[in-house]
Amino acid sequence: MTPPPANRAGRFARQIAFAPWGRSGQERLSRGRVLVVGVGGLGCASAGLLARAGVGFLRLVDDDRVSEVNLHRQVLFDAADAAEAAAKPVAAARRIAAIASGVEVEPVVARLTCENAADLADGVDVIVDGTDNFASRFVINDLAVERGLPWVFAGVVAAEGQTMTVVPGRTPCLRCVFDAPPPACAEPTCAAAGVLGPAVTAIASLQALEAMKLLAGTADAVSPYLAKLDLWTGRWRRIDVASSAADVDCPCCKRRSFEFLHADDC
Repeated sequence: MTPPPANRAGRFARQIAFAPWGRSGQERLSRGRVLVVGVGGLGCASAGLLARAGVGFLRLVDDDRVSEVNLHRQVLFDAADAAEAAAKPVAAARRIAAIASGVEVEPVVARLTCENAADLADGVDVIVDGTDNFASRFVINDLAVERGLPWVFAGVVAAEGQTMTVVPGRTPCLRCVFDAPPPACAEPTCAAAGVLGPAVTAIASLQALEAMKLLAGTADAVSPYLAKLDLWTGRWRRIDVASSAADVDCPCCKRRSFEFLHADDC
């Protein structure tokens, strides 16, 4: 395997120095291909972190446009993007090109649906969830389980967030934990409840790190928990989803036992 050029190795030297990661992790990441669904707060931060880390390819999917109300948490955009009402994937791709020109970025101005999900996930290794609704997440989940693609679920509202990594065949899927989408009226929204930028960035950082573990071939280091964080109170909880899903007859993955069997609450 050909090592990265000296200047590229230098850019990632501090990552490579981390023993569990090393040069092999960096080389694997440089070949990694990621689909980011939703280029809002979570998608911007996770895509930006993956680009800075040296991922090989990012496909960014969203049909929304940048507005001023996005700027406090959607870190790939600026006031000029908002004034232009730029398509989020296009604006994000421009910024990533300035941050990490070696990363191939494919902006797709579209909303993920049952009809286009398979095409959007074509050729990727990992899916990162930057959506804001369970209907879209269930589309991602069902496709990921069908294809054996790992994906990282997340959501944030107010100062609270949650995230969980799904590795089909090894961990519970999203439907094992949430058997149906909550009613739309029961889902709090950022417009109604507000959202704090640091809470979004904290959850996106966990997402990006989980994606990096998967891309580097270190799936054993992937978190087996549904992590729930209240960044306002400082309370972090880790829920053993494998145990809680053990008796669930999941309509999607149809598994009753899982390799990850741990519990913790901190």
